[in-house]
Amino acid sequence: MNKPTRIFTDVDYEKDGKQIGWLYLPYSTTRSAYGNIAIPATVIRNGDGPSVLLMAGNHGDEFEGQIGLCKLIRTLEPKDIRGRVIVVPGINLPAALASARVSPIDGVNFNRAFPGDPNGTPTYAIAHYVDSVLFPMVEFFLDLHSGGSSLDYMPFVSMRTSGDGALDGRAMAALRAFGAPLGMVWAHTIDAGFAQTAALRHGLVSLGGEFGGGGSVSREGLQIVERGIRRFLVHAGCMPAEALPTEVSRPTRVVEVRNRDYFVLAPDAGLFEPLVALGANVEAGEVCGQVHFVDDPGREPVVARFRASGTVVSQRHLGRVERGDCVAHLATDWNG
Repeated sequence: MNKPTRIFTDVDYEKDGKQIGWLYLPYSTTRSAYGNIAIPATVIRNGDGPSVLLMAGNHGDEFEGQIGLCKLIRTLEPKDIRGRVIVVPGINLPAALASARVSPIDGVNFNRAFPGDPNGTPTYAIAHYVDSVLFPMVEFFLDLHSGGSSLDYMPFVSMRTSGDGALDGRAMAALRAFGAPLGMVWAHTIDAGFAQTAALRHGLVSLGGEFGGGGSVSREGLQIVERGIRRFLVHAGCMPAEALPTEVSRPTRVVEVRNRDYFVLAPDAGLFEPLVALGANVEAGEVCGQVHFVDDPGREPVVARFRASGTVVSQRHLGRVERGDCVAHLATDWNG
């Protein structure tokens, strides 16, 4: 039997209208004995219809989704939709306020914490609320990411394969409807604790995406997010087709990450020099970059090579690396 959440809220998920409120997680500290972590949450509802969860701030240093959802909260009204839209622009609020990938409170990565634990540290308790309260309410889920402080990404919307052909087909239809120039199929999942992996266990049509990186805000990525959110809501049946953005989108190029060979890891600790550009097409065995040693400048750099052929969709943004850091990863055209 699932344990009940400790998070409480004055937001009524079943009430028509627009409510901007907070999810309160009790968190006692020296500064505030009966304190709470107050996570902003908005519910916009207009009668019966589909239910959609829009989420950002999974990682606090990924900003395009957080901004896009804040703008949506201020502009979307009940008359614009049918059904229910739940919007949480900073789900991992402690990390979002610190512009950090992991929570400064407990050091946990929210996107490795599912299905969570109501009696665990704050990150696990928040993940449990999403998994046990929010996911059962909805049929569609959008989790907006970017490369954060350490990675640069070509902007793309993404889906994860579930093993259920019908569910994967519905997710692919949603991916194409989102209208990003690039669509990613994650056929390789490194951890069962992802929010999207949990959403698939609930049978949700679930999309993610990486819309920038380097700890900054990508104008291109934010534009893709803002247009894509509305296209996603139209596809889900929450908004009419007339609400589609007027800009004509090109067909989405769909690519995939198949296995660990698509990732290049730093072979040593030092300063990494990339030798190919983001978006470049490369061959297996080609040099990805090299690690230099400022504390031993006479030492020859150590070379990192690609283990597969494909397009470079991600590169490390930070110059200093430790052995095992991801410095790039590839994708190849999807043939599904």
